Formats: sequence, structure tokens, C-alpha cells
Amino acid sequence: MVESCVTAAKINSLKPDEEISVVWWVIFGPAELASLITRLEQASITEKLAALMKRLLPFLLAPIAAMSANSADLKIERLDPALDRLIPADAKIEKLAEGFTWSEGPTWYNGSLVFSDVPENVIYRWTSGATKAVPFLKPSGMLTPREGFHEQGSNGLSIDAEGRLLICQHGERRVARLEKDGKQTALTDKFEGKHFNSPNDLVVTKNGEIYFTDPPYGLEKGNESPLKEISFNGVYRLTKNGELSAVIKDLTFPNGIALSPDEKTLYIAVSDPKAPRLMAYSIEPDGSLSNGRVFFDAAPLVTLERKGLPDGLKVDRAGNVFTTGPGGVLVISPNGKHLGSILTGQPTGNCAWGDDGSTLYITANMFLCRVKTTTKGFGTAVPK
Repeated sequence: MVESCVTAAKINSLKPDEEISVVWWVIFGPAELASLITRLEQASITEKLAALMKRLLPFLLAPIAAMSANSADLKIERLDPALDRLIPADAKIEKLAEGFTWSEGPTWYNGSLVFSDVPENVIYRWTSGATKAVPFLKPSGMLTPREGFHEQGSNGLSIDAEGRLLICQHGERRVARLEKDGKQTALTDKFEGKHFNSPNDLVVTKNGEIYFTDPPYGLEKGNESPLKEISFNGVYRLTKNGELSAVIKDLTFPNGIALSPDEKTLYIAVSDPKAPRLMAYSIEPDGSLSNGRVFFDAAPLVTLERKGLPDGLKVDRAGNVFTTGPGGVLVISPNGKHLGSILTGQPTGNCAWGDDGSTLYITANMFLCRVKTTTKGFGTAVPK
């Protein structure tokens, strides 16, 4: 119990600010209470209550979400026999860790899995055999606290040819690289002198170029945010020598991004509730894009029971697309046919290949999961 032994009578006599402090102390302890006071000492009581509830909601809702993600919800839906060649008939969805606010950006890095908890501004690491993930990098996306952000942490992660971690940082509004000594290098933070919205996800080509998406999800009020400096939500290309170009300007909410194995096609997930879909673009020799077309329309799959929209995606070495979407992870053939789904029972943020390239790791809301497959991911032969 609380060391100060707050009695019921004392609690009843507390002012609103003091009530918040007692609740915070009971749940999180004195260190977290001190942190709260430091962060919110200039805020109004309404703002303090809002901040408290934002932090408490994951804990209050966790039992409900956990019950909704029982073993009956974790299943593989097979719509085409071709799925059996990718995911074995006896494959199971395993829950590896839980308790996150919104898990995203899984990436195999130095022999273990790292992933973002976007609202909490943390990158976690999970190692094979562990029963929980541990913080790897905090803060991960906003290094200096500032106002106006909805989700300030890191989001999409990847690695470069030298095995260094690349990070989409909402709060810093940039794409950064984590150096071997732990320092961070900003690779790009502005387009034509204007800050990005909140870089979301990225993919690296064999020659070291980076394509990344920039929707407004990290900003409070999204497209209406007073911090938004760029009129569109773009997709960008960053060359090895630092040249930046906007290759797509006409998508409403570009999100996940992936390459085909021959690197001739770029896939973009569009998480627009009015038109959820996967787009495909031809990559020209100069790195520009052409022939934009709908690769897969996810709108018919959206139901109250199947939560989520197209978000993160990865491609296997045969060109099959594993994309998060309504219900979990959709498996789509290279010609756009829906072969089946890995149903997580949760809104699902992203997925990535790990281990020897045949294990698909999945970040599903507050959970980290995995599925063993009989295929292998494209681009997983990286330094360990």
C-alpha cells in the first residue's frame, strides 16, 4: 500500500489536483508521480485529468482486450489452397508479449526483434525464449517534449546494409539512423524547407535508397493540425547521397510500404476508412514511380468484427504480400488474390520476418505475436 497511508477521510478532503496525485502514486509509485508533476505543473486541471486518463486507459482496458484476444480469436483463415504452401496446416499463432499501448514497426535486428510502442515513445526488444519484451530505446521518437502531438514515439523501423537501425520518428518529424555508438543521425527532416508531418514507415532498396511515407498520424488533429506545414501526405525517396524527392502526393493516408523481390514494384498501404486499399507503383530506372493502380481493395473486408485498416506490410521471396488489414494479417498473392488471413482478433499494426526469415512476427495492438511459415521473407538476409 501507499507509504503515506492515505485514509478514506483524507482522500475525500483532497482537492482535484491532490486526488490525481494520490491515484498516480497508488498505481505507478512515487517516481512516476514526480515525473507527472514535472510534466504537468503548468497544466490546467482538465489537462491533468486528460493526461491521467490517457495513461490509465491501457490498464483499464487491458482485461477487456485480453479477453477479446483469447485463443479462439487467434486462428488462420484459409481461402485458397495456395496458402498451405506458405503457412503449414498445423501452424499456430503464438502470443509472445503483451501490455503495450500500440505496438508497431517490428524489425529483426542483431539477432532479436525490436518494435515500437508509438504512444509510449519506446522501442522494445524481444529475445527468443523471453516471456516479455524489455525497453531498448527510450525516448524513441520525441527526444525533446513539445506540444501538439498525438503519438510522439517511433513508428516504422528498418535496417540498412550495415545493420544499423533506421527509425521513423513522429515527434522529431524525421527519419533517423541509430549509430553503433548509440547516437542518432538525422537522415532527413524537411521537404523544401518544411517539416514533415510524421514519418510513418520505410523500406530500403538494395542500393541503399529509402522510400518512406508521411501521413499526419503523429499530429494532434491530423490534417487540421496547426503544426502541419506540408499540404499533402506524401511518399518520399531519399537517395544515398541525401537527395530527397516527393514521389507520391495524391494519396489521402499513405501508411505501410514494401518492395517486390525484383524491386520493380512499390506497394503502399492506404489506411483511409473511406477507401482502404493497397496501391502498387512501377519503379522507374531513375527511382521515380509510375502506373499507380489498386493492387487490393480491402473495403469489402471491413466489418465491426474485423478491426483494422491496411497498415504495415511485408513481402516474401515469392512476391506474396503479407499486409495488416481488417482482422489481422492478409496474405495476398503477387497477382492480387486474397489467399487467407492470420486473424489476431485485434487492430494490427505491422509484421516482419525474423529468425531465419521464415518466422512472421506481428504487432497487434497491445500484443506481440508470431507464426512459423514455410516461406521466407524478402530482404531478411541481414547482419546479425
